[in-house]
Amino acid sequence: MQSCEISSDSTDDPLSRALRRHRQPRIVVIGAGLAGLAATKTLLENGFTNVTVLEASDRIGGRVQSIQHGKTTLELGATWIHGANGNPIYHLAEENGLLEHTTEEERSVGRISLYAKNGVAHYQTNNGKRIPKDLVEEFSDLYNEVYELTQEFFQNGKPVGAESQNSVGIFTRDVLRKKIMLDPYDSESTKKLKLSMLQQYLKVESCESSSPSMDEVSLSEFGEWTEIPGAHHVIPVGFIKVVEILAQDIPSRVLRLSKPVRRVHWNCSSQDAEEIDDQADHNQDQRPSPSPVCVECEDAECLLADHVIVTASLGFLKKAHETLFSPCLPQDKAQAIQKLGISTTDKIFLEFAEPFWSPECNSIQFVWEDEAQLESQAYPEELWYRKICSFDVLYPPERYGHMLSGWICGEEALRMERCDDETVAEICTELLRQFTGNQNIPKPRRILRSSWGSNPYIRGSYSFTQVGSSGRDVERLAEPLPYIKNTKAPPLQVLFAGEATHRKYYSTTHGALLSGQREANRLIELYQYSFGAETTKPNV
Repeated sequence: MQSCEISSDSTDDPLSRALRRHRQPRIVVIGAGLAGLAATKTLLENGFTNVTVLEASDRIGGRVQSIQHGKTTLELGATWIHGANGNPIYHLAEENGLLEHTTEEERSVGRISLYAKNGVAHYQTNNGKRIPKDLVEEFSDLYNEVYELTQEFFQNGKPVGAESQNSVGIFTRDVLRKKIMLDPYDSESTKKLKLSMLQQYLKVESCESSSPSMDEVSLSEFGEWTEIPGAHHVIPVGFIKVVEILAQDIPSRVLRLSKPVRRVHWNCSSQDAEEIDDQADHNQDQRPSPSPVCVECEDAECLLADHVIVTASLGFLKKAHETLFSPCLPQDKAQAIQKLGISTTDKIFLEFAEPFWSPECNSIQFVWEDEAQLESQAYPEELWYRKICSFDVLYPPERYGHMLSGWICGEEALRMERCDDETVAEICTELLRQFTGNQNIPKPRRILRSSWGSNPYIRGSYSFTQVGSSGRDVERLAEPLPYIKNTKAPPLQVLFAGEATHRKYYSTTHGALLSGQREANRLIELYQYSFGAETTKPNV
């Protein structure tokens, strides 16, 4: 199928002709995650009826994946509602009774969210010793002071020194190392422990950011991500219930699963569109009019459209954008895709018949004492397990049983994904034995883990501002095509949504939802205000 291009000397554009022949613009939404479903729901609620959602996988939800595990629900993907005040995900959950069984202990106001705020995190060394609680608290206070400094570069416009290489990890490591080494009251062994804890904190931070390492996260942009005030909440019945609420009023005819897209042809001229029409489905009662966009599916079906909303993940766009769009994306948009960061954060759930941890323990944090002076947290392939930063205790046990949730990110997460369940279970058991000093810990009776990095339609967990990127790249990624405000070219042919397109709330479920609503509202405004009375439009 050939690519399409608008003729600059055309006296009438395909969109105008299509609207004269059809009361409804044809809209295709690619992806049935939170962004795609939010866009679709908003369009349908505002009178648009010719909407089709194409989802490559056999389920809706995207990076929300709730798995029934015995009598409980485990989250392989999105887990927390990050902040309550004004968060649309929170309000959806609250209004629909999804938080009724959330316990007070499951609500966290901490910056790094745990599954429970009750109890104590046990920081264990690879020598099987627990770091004293007062030492952990002392270091945590110091770390949080430096974390606050990382926010000031964006928020207060502080200049970034060359020595930091504009990296959160390098800056944090350098500042904390100096503070630790200059402390006149600490012994050498205490200083070494604190330096080792620093490495563990940076691993946790990498999982939070879904970056391979905090060395790759931009210091000058780090403070732009905005946290919604209020507690973080989990949804006991499963985050997928939010997805189902968004989808409940979307007719089944609109949603097409297992329908991967091969190519989006955009900027089609009238002649090109008519040629594409000839390759479209002829089993329709009425042939559609020429359209500026054609969505070509992997099964060779072609869907003609006036607009397409692309909600594919940044990881998928990095891999596929050069072949996904015809003509290719503008150079600056392609550069934004390459510059922005996305990596993999995976979970490893281990279920035990009985707890081997004490009742007050809410997590087991792995501190490798031989990593005190480590400069890079990229490990050889056979040492991938060193990137596992911790195991959280799932609470309450009445709901989850005796379950731990481990965290791993970066290339090491991809290596974990390539191992079989038996291997991962054995390695995790050995780690737990080594760090707790308890050689009697049995192997877990069940294991469940995520694999977002190797999912061909997702290729990562969520986005971050990589060194060399900025919020302007996020905005460029979100900008619809074509750019040129030329009346000869139909407007808003290709729109972009998804968490990576939200400048303040990237990496979050509410960012994804809001981005979908944003793109739907562009189309609603277009048909409300951009065309004259002679042009038919939906009743919005």
